[in-house]
Amino acid sequence: MHRVSAGRRNRRTDQRPTRRKENEADVDEDSPVIKLFRGYQHQLDRKHDKYERIVKLSRDITIESKRIIFLLHRMSGETTDMILKDAEDKLKELREEKWRQVAEELQTEDHHQYLRAYTAGLQEYIEAISFWQFLKEKTLISVAEVEEGLQFIRSSEIKEESTTTTTDDPTVAPPVESMVSTENDADKSNAPESQPVKTDLMHVLVPPTHYLLGIADLTGELMRMAIHSIGQGDFDLPFEHCKFLRIIYDAFVSFGNVDRELSRKVHVLRQSLQKVETACYTLQVRGSEIPKHMLAEAFSKSTADDLLSEEAPSGSNVGY
Repeated sequence: MHRVSAGRRNRRTDQRPTRRKENEADVDEDSPVIKLFRGYQHQLDRKHDKYERIVKLSRDITIESKRIIFLLHRMSGETTDMILKDAEDKLKELREEKWRQVAEELQTEDHHQYLRAYTAGLQEYIEAISFWQFLKEKTLISVAEVEEGLQFIRSSEIKEESTTTTTDDPTVAPPVESMVSTENDADKSNAPESQPVKTDLMHVLVPPTHYLLGIADLTGELMRMAIHSIGQGDFDLPFEHCKFLRIIYDAFVSFGNVDRELSRKVHVLRQSLQKVETACYTLQVRGSEIPKHMLAEAFSKSTADDLLSEEAPSGSNVGY
């Protein structure tokens, strides 16, 4: 009995693929419903491909923004102006090469559907450009300035269709316009042709919450530069950065109903502020007791230890 039932089950499973093929063969490709779902499939494939392209661009933006930040950390003394100019050129190149492509991808799309695809690159870019502007002008870049920098103009020529009709009948006289045009062909051939140009404004959406996330990351770079400057013998920069960090921290604390990611970054911001305040306290209170070269060596060692401890769990904000 068991053999017979097993044989029956095997025959049933053997017949399933053939039945499935028969059902697929019975599908009418000309059916309106099938055509409708084929269109949905095409739309979803197109959106998924565009999403992946934007993700790749965001990764490139993240990498290049990190390089700009590392470049700005190498500022010292006589090389300040040269490094600031070099960083400015790299930011312009990043906008024209990468962000323009993102804007072209999003030109006819709902930006909110693709926001998660480029949010990591946007936050890293805001961190880099705000870091550059603070070092150059001692001001904080606004969300309006970031949005203005991510606006692009695309020009395209408008092709005009000819309204004149031609005929091969020799008995029919050509239009007057064509007769006049043939007489002036020599003059027109020498004159440059001017076609109407259509300009389209493209932009990349910069939500205020993502702007705040980028500014929160900026505070970590200011903390690193402040501690590193002590090791280089600059004891005034930590106090300048400490005042700025306090202003930013007070503004962030005043926010209510923040999401989990912003709350986590505010916690990191508080830790960065505490490190700078501790450094300023040490300089102010014990600066007269300890020689400056010993303070510089102690802070340079602590900076290296902090960087090693922070690089271990890094990469949490590049969540694709």
